[in-house]
Amino acid sequence: MAAEVGDTVGVARDLARRATGLLGRAEDLRVRARHQLEALTDREVEARLRGMPLSVLRESAGRGVRWGAIEQAGLRTVADVLDARRLVAVPGVGERTAQQVTQAARAASAATRGEVRFRFDVDHRRRDEAELLATLTALRAAEAAQAMAPGVRSLLDITEPLADEAAMLGSWWRRTFSGRRRRDAARGAHDRLAAILAEPSTQAVVTGIADQERRVEPRSYRHADLWARYQQDAASVNALLSTIGAASGDEASAQGFVPEELRQRVVAIPLDTSLLKATLRGYQVFGAQYALHQERCVLGDEMGLGKTLQALATLCHLAAHDQRRFLVVCPASVLVNWVKETEKFTLLATHVLHGPERERAGERWLRDGGVAVTTFGTLARLPVPVRETEAAMLVVDEAHYVKNPAAARSKAVAAVVERAQRALFLTGTPMENRVEEFRALVGYLQPQVARRIDARDALGGARAFRKAVADVYLRRNQDDVLDELPERIDTAEWVQLGQDDRSRYRDAVASGNLMAMRRAALASPESAKLERIREIVAEAAEDGMKVLIFSTFLPVLDLLERTLPEVAGRIDGSVPPAARQQVVQDFHDRPDHCVLVSQIEAGGVGLNIQAASVVILAEPHWKPSVEEQAIARAHRMGQVRPVQVHRILAEDSVDERIVEIQQGKTLLFDAFARRSEAKERDERAIDRSTSEQLVVAERVRLGLSA
Repeated sequence: MAAEVGDTVGVARDLARRATGLLGRAEDLRVRARHQLEALTDREVEARLRGMPLSVLRESAGRGVRWGAIEQAGLRTVADVLDARRLVAVPGVGERTAQQVTQAARAASAATRGEVRFRFDVDHRRRDEAELLATLTALRAAEAAQAMAPGVRSLLDITEPLADEAAMLGSWWRRTFSGRRRRDAARGAHDRLAAILAEPSTQAVVTGIADQERRVEPRSYRHADLWARYQQDAASVNALLSTIGAASGDEASAQGFVPEELRQRVVAIPLDTSLLKATLRGYQVFGAQYALHQERCVLGDEMGLGKTLQALATLCHLAAHDQRRFLVVCPASVLVNWVKETEKFTLLATHVLHGPERERAGERWLRDGGVAVTTFGTLARLPVPVRETEAAMLVVDEAHYVKNPAAARSKAVAAVVERAQRALFLTGTPMENRVEEFRALVGYLQPQVARRIDARDALGGARAFRKAVADVYLRRNQDDVLDELPERIDTAEWVQLGQDDRSRYRDAVASGNLMAMRRAALASPESAKLERIREIVAEAAEDGMKVLIFSTFLPVLDLLERTLPEVAGRIDGSVPPAARQQVVQDFHDRPDHCVLVSQIEAGGVGLNIQAASVVILAEPHWKPSVEEQAIARAHRMGQVRPVQVHRILAEDSVDERIVEIQQGKTLLFDAFARRSEAKERDERAIDRSTSEQLVVAERVRLGLSA
């Protein structure tokens, strides 16, 4: 009997020990990851200090330092002089000099540490970085294992008292000197404990614990697999990493420079993420809290910062608090993306209110609740019960599509906004040219705020404008909040027109055909632009990099497909939204170098193409925001390599004039859109008179009749 009791009690206590260890593993792994991150940061700081010459300390160290003696002793970098004892040993250097230099070196070290932002290097794949990846992978598993906690704790609440009571039967001394009633109770506890441990539900818990124990052990992961997973889902890994170290970056910019009183009210909302399957960054938590607190607002974060995820986090919070129906209105090109992101990151049901099945999907949404996704074009054609249902929150993606209140789609959205309990507009470029257009956008959400917006606020500078719109508009920029985002290298690739190019261009100018003028430098296999594109693609192939090429014109895409054998996919206006996602997925899954070509308007919005690290713009676009949207398909969360952006431009052509227009617009954008200013893409920015002026200017320059 004693042996049997010992076995049963031993199994129960082993279960309790393993379960407790598993549920406490997340904090241990978090501490481990923090130490690993600190070590990697120390390595980077030391490397930078070893590359920093002593000359940078001359001003901060003050006068009287005998630099010649220090350098004669072989001390050349800031890292060499961090230790005062080493300096004192140098002939001719006293304690005062050593103290001056060391203090300056330590100040430089502290400043460098504040600038260092760790990034995983997928090209060199260092062992210590792989070990951090292993810890983060195990940490994610440990956090997922917390879902088992309620069931495990309920089981232990039953088995642990029974094990304590049954344990006396395993001790001859306690068994002999205990009363019969207590012995009988102990036997009953043992029998009940044995029965519970044998139950299928208990065995399922034991099996689940064993499976999770393997997942939460960093040593169980192969480094090659870790790097492959990182490249597949770098955004999630870096989001988790952002929760490990000390807070970095500018908190004011991460919170959109909202006034302090409003900020305090926003952060006071505890965000419920129980229905969310993703790790949020700090600025994303704030974005969701802002949307919840303000109820009707614009989230205008720069492209690539996860506006979709912040909107989904807001919906998950509301759903966790018994709200049932949510409606997303978006361009057709991103409808599939919304469905996939909702399924990937949340536990919410999705309903596609688009296409021939939209009525049935609408009925299911009305009955079951969840996230309904429709398009601007479909919204007005939805059944009346669906259109007139009061959604707990309406999300309008690419909200600048409704900047014109007189447009039919704008009126349809306005009607749904009016009925919705809350509304969230998403747009990365909400004010490109005119404050008046931003005022129209805000008018859907908070008319009283819209009436207060004055174009003169923009003339007063960024802070005055932010103050005027803080109650309705939140914007953050990549530079402010994405520490791990690889750098973006922009290069203007100017080429000279060949003889045929010049002749073709001159004919286009003479005929007044602006579109032909823009295409003239990339219209044949011998074009100078195509030659430069070939060279860039060849260089990318040598490094195994994937390339994304954008053009406005279908004939240019045709030419690229004919002449570049590496082209593995194409996106243009004729490709349905669902098929576009598949093209991107196929491009992503290709293991080696390849090229994806796309119309800039079709592929430049709503797609995640982080697999590409080389972006080529075949010709300049009228609007900087369109180019930025396109580049942001690759330079966004989840990108693991620096992104090279090549703008192919032809000298002595209309490209020069378009670049001049771009530069003027970019200045306006920088002045009023960064740090929570409003700026929205304007389809009328280049009107007919401007186009005609460009043609006239080129005719005059070429000596043709104006």
